[in-house]
Amino acid sequence: MFSTAFLDIPALEGASGTVVLPGSKSISNRVLLLAALCEGTTNIHDLLDSDDTQVMLEALRTLGCAVTKEGSTVRIAGLGGVLPNRSAKLFLGNAGTAMRPLAAALAVLGGDFELSGVPRMHERPIGDLVDALRPLGCAIDYLGTEGFPPLRIGTPALQLDAPIRVRGDVSSQFLTALLMALPLVAQHRAPTAGQDIVIEVVGELISRPYIEITLNLLARFGVSVQREGWQRFTIAAGCQLRSPGTLHVEADASSASYFIALGAIAAGASGRNGIRIQGVGADSIQGDIRFIDAARLMGASVESGPNWLDIRRGRWPLQAIDLDCNHIPDAAMTLAVMALYANGTTKLRNIASWRVKETDRIAAMATELRKLGATVVEGADFIEITPPAKAPDWRAARIHTYDDHRVAMCFSLAAFNPARLPVRIEDPKCVGKTFPDYFEALFSVTSPAAAVPVICVDGPTASGKGTLASETARRLGYHLLDSGSLYRITALAAARAGLALDPENAPAIAKLLATLVIRFEAERVWLGDADVTDAIRTEEAGMNASKVSPFPEVRNALVQLQHSFRKLPGLVADGRDMGTVIFPDAGLKVFLTASAEKRAERRYKQLISKGISTTIPSLRADLEARDARDASRSVAPLRSAEDAKLLDNSDLTIEESVELVLNWWQGKQPFKSV
Repeated sequence: MFSTAFLDIPALEGASGTVVLPGSKSISNRVLLLAALCEGTTNIHDLLDSDDTQVMLEALRTLGCAVTKEGSTVRIAGLGGVLPNRSAKLFLGNAGTAMRPLAAALAVLGGDFELSGVPRMHERPIGDLVDALRPLGCAIDYLGTEGFPPLRIGTPALQLDAPIRVRGDVSSQFLTALLMALPLVAQHRAPTAGQDIVIEVVGELISRPYIEITLNLLARFGVSVQREGWQRFTIAAGCQLRSPGTLHVEADASSASYFIALGAIAAGASGRNGIRIQGVGADSIQGDIRFIDAARLMGASVESGPNWLDIRRGRWPLQAIDLDCNHIPDAAMTLAVMALYANGTTKLRNIASWRVKETDRIAAMATELRKLGATVVEGADFIEITPPAKAPDWRAARIHTYDDHRVAMCFSLAAFNPARLPVRIEDPKCVGKTFPDYFEALFSVTSPAAAVPVICVDGPTASGKGTLASETARRLGYHLLDSGSLYRITALAAARAGLALDPENAPAIAKLLATLVIRFEAERVWLGDADVTDAIRTEEAGMNASKVSPFPEVRNALVQLQHSFRKLPGLVADGRDMGTVIFPDAGLKVFLTASAEKRAERRYKQLISKGISTTIPSLRADLEARDARDASRSVAPLRSAEDAKLLDNSDLTIEESVELVLNWWQGKQPFKSV
């Protein structure tokens, strides 16, 4: 997951390949709570691993529920409606799918509980749920603003003789919370006339598909709720939540919407066609799977199987639509970005629930769409989007994400704009709420409209280029190439493959290079699944590197290997010839140096800290001699590229050097305004 302050997505063009989606958030948190409340043990497969599920799991553990994880399976030992810990403070982040159902369940079970979250959670309404629970005898107090978390929950004096009334026009999560909590009360009531528990919905019920998910899962746990239309729900007296034993979580249909849109927007890359989504099909129990119908209306070509979707670009440009989105409230946000690629004005209606989500999503989408050049009209429960008229009308935009995962994922699709402008996504880590690896998945199936951005950091030995490159890559969320390690890795891999380091084996060693999977992460170097950082830093590794470096076949193979590191969203490469030989078209070239005296002092401190005895004069003499050799090499001599920025860091800290490089890089980007 990207943990950078922002992520710059270069202009994208093609897309093809397969995406395996994470589990559904809506299903995951419902299943976790039902498994904790029921009788018996539940083995849950393919559970979403995200911020929202983590706060739910932590809350269940705090309440005394036994939770174990074995590989990709989570085992929940049900409490049978009896809480071991009846006093707890629960922090639930910004997870509405945890806050609302837990509040209802704890209110009917009773105890001494405090439920809180992040500041935005304390702005998300819960008053209608509290108003439905209080007449039942539940003891709930507000610890802050009336109608909003945080809450204190006490011991109830339950009275359930009259129907329970709850508003349905603010959030379906209030009804879901009651439906999941009240079987805990119904199980203690005699199955005779008048003992059933009835819930009546006041006003129109929004987001009905999410209630269908709740009813479906309750049935899996042994409770069949009878409903009369969408206004009256009956929970039978004497019913009881019982574990189904094993349960598989579907992939998230809301997350599928981004890749359905991707397939509709992007042409197939490299002669291949379309996007395949694994983990969810048209027979999903999730309402957001009906996003398929909306995407088809706009022009997408969609085929479906029991557990997969195939999407290709059909009509192009897309067709604007006027759609009631009550049935796909979360996925409808993706339609708002698809509208940027449509002929005409798209109107999305009946989306009042957007106002009370992780942020005010109508206002947020309107603001960010305008940044891109769209004309937007917003109302209390609708949004209208007219795309930029032509390519020059598009603008490079810094997308503020409001700590809302869906805003971040939606606007990544703006990188396919016809003006070939990059898009900056601020706070990309917010996708961790439901899809921590979203950007990695996106980049795995997309191709850039132009060369992937590269920053080169070249310089002499001990100039600090490795540290500078590593920190710059971390700050930008770019890949890292430590070219100086490659000959050492080559020699190590050859030795492990049983190849002698002699000229006769040069072709075999070069062929081996094409099979190696190498990655650089901060200060560590990985060869496949093995951390080889220490193995390539030995004196023997250096000597072996010198043996293979003269082989022309190896040098040529290493050039190809280095080029393979140029992947989305960008690359920072350090070495001695990155800007002059390997990536001559790099967007920024930095030639880093420092005086021989400063470099000798740094190397001295480094070696002494490792217990290696040396002197500064000897190190300085060695560095000066090495500089002379590197500068006079016949192949790729050490020199600054003509268009490189010279950076003498003799008197700069690493932080100051990184800031200088980042400022140079930002000066080349089109994101000028705040």
